[in-house]
Amino acid sequence: MPLIKNGQPLADPWTTVADDAPLPAGAAIVSLARWQRDRAALLGRNQPIGVVLPPDQAVEGLGPDLDRLGVVALEFRSFRDGRAYSQARLLRERCGYAGEIRATGQVLRDQLLFMERCGFDAFMLPTDAAAAAWAEAGREISVWYQPAADRRTWVVAARHGASALDGCAPAG
Repeated sequence: MPLIKNGQPLADPWTTVADDAPLPAGAAIVSLARWQRDRAALLGRNQPIGVVLPPDQAVEGLGPDLDRLGVVALEFRSFRDGRAYSQARLLRERCGYAGEIRATGQVLRDQLLFMERCGFDAFMLPTDAAAAAWAEAGREISVWYQPAADRRTWVVAARHGASALDGCAPAG
């Protein structure tokens, strides 16, 4: 499956590992269950680590370890299930997570800009053919009417010469 990050298709430097599979050398993404079970061993291997967070799990459960995670992959089990949007915003705005937030599962091109606005910055695509269309989708809208987790300048701030978050800083 191809990966889009920062609007560009690229080779995925991360390997997603099944719960019963041995860990490869290098960057690995594991399930939340494996992370909770083998946390000490995973941190002890001194390699980049990421976690797949299911939509029914609270992001606050990763809180103490967020600074150690290079990727948090959020699952779209159905394109109608919007819980991953909320998880992404919470990770960026409430938890201050600065690492990669990756959309996985039933990820649709039409939802790309909404996902970016919530804090996603990487997307696992369902097919190789979709990569060029997805890269284009990120450039379709250039004016934003409200502030969001992606910190793009919104129209009121641009009009008044203010920064993207002046007057609407996230609750802390």
